[in-house]
Amino acid sequence: MSNEFAHRMARKSIKLVDGSGNPVAGQEVQLNLTNHKFLFGASTFDAVEVANKSVDPDRLAFLEDKMEKFFDVFNSATLPFYWDRFEPKRGKPMTEELQNAAKWLKSRNVTLKGHPLVWHTLTAPWLLDMSNKEILKAQFDRIERDVTDFKGLIDMWDVINEVVIMPIFDKYDNGITRLSQELGRVGIIKEMFAKTREVNPNATLLLNDFNTSINYEILIDGCLNAGVPIDVIGIQSHQHQGYWGREKLEEILDRFSHFGLPIHFTENTLTSGHIMPPEIEDLNDYQIDDWPTTPEFEERQAKEVEEMYSILFKHPLVESITTWKFSDEGAWLGAPAGFLRKDNSPKPSYDVVKRLIKEDWHTNVTVRTDDKGMLTFEGFLGDYDLVCGDKSVSFTLEKESAQDQFTI
Repeated sequence: MSNEFAHRMARKSIKLVDGSGNPVAGQEVQLNLTNHKFLFGASTFDAVEVANKSVDPDRLAFLEDKMEKFFDVFNSATLPFYWDRFEPKRGKPMTEELQNAAKWLKSRNVTLKGHPLVWHTLTAPWLLDMSNKEILKAQFDRIERDVTDFKGLIDMWDVINEVVIMPIFDKYDNGITRLSQELGRVGIIKEMFAKTREVNPNATLLLNDFNTSINYEILIDGCLNAGVPIDVIGIQSHQHQGYWGREKLEEILDRFSHFGLPIHFTENTLTSGHIMPPEIEDLNDYQIDDWPTTPEFEERQAKEVEEMYSILFKHPLVESITTWKFSDEGAWLGAPAGFLRKDNSPKPSYDVVKRLIKEDWHTNVTVRTDDKGMLTFEGFLGDYDLVCGDKSVSFTLEKESAQDQFTI
């Protein structure tokens, strides 16, 4: 394996003994990576309907097929907590439905993230009837309730979303923009991170934004200087207007690496259709009746996905890549940016990302124990099954991996 992925790998020594403590010598042992430490994910909003069986049987079967294709490749998922949809009527949140989805995904060994706790877009419309003081209390109450209700199921959150634009957002009035104008960007972030950390001290907390300019860097710097406990920098990469390319991607990685914090590419979009015109400033302004996927552009998407994922997986601070729409069905802005077509058939990009994760960046090796029952192997970080004859044991390969002894 190339040294470019050395930071994703580790060597480990294992001693195998039998029930009497004697070395299991000269035996073939298979070591298979079952789950990457690196998070390869997608938004999985369909899981809510599947877990709750809230659609008709034909629709349910279609969504179950889609989710099985997701499980075959990915190990992390983003669930929707947009306030206006999660709690359209105050005091009536969709807690049970989202908990069912979270439990179902977690039972399939999927790492979950909630998105988002605070955002000016899709926030609760009933906040507009409140004073800023009341809005702040309602937002705090929301964080306390939801982070508590999902603790142990969801321990990773996009705490606050798109703050660079938040106080100057002028598409429509909303309670969170009002609050950010009073508290300031750093002020509102500090308040929301402090509250989330108080409720779940062990949670992984992200600041997330689509703005990759110096303005986001300045905001992060201001937050860190103010003592905001940011665990991860979230970078959205909706590339409806064309793939960023290696040069821009590496330039962004270089700039945001200066903080020394883990980086998650939280919302990635690469279309397999035509490119959105460059003069569109707000992606939401591009509304067309049909945006088809085509064989030619599907091949382009596959090449772009392979290059982008490879660049990100190579970078030592990147810990997660999430494609924003796994399927073209119901895609944001109608863009054909999924790895599946609307009929659930896989695109070339699906095959590419599956090959990368399950073959190129995978460990499945057979070794033989020595006369002391020892074996040593090198593999990608993550969860493993060790199989020797009809016996098996599971373990986790970490970067700083001490010698283990297993009884089989």
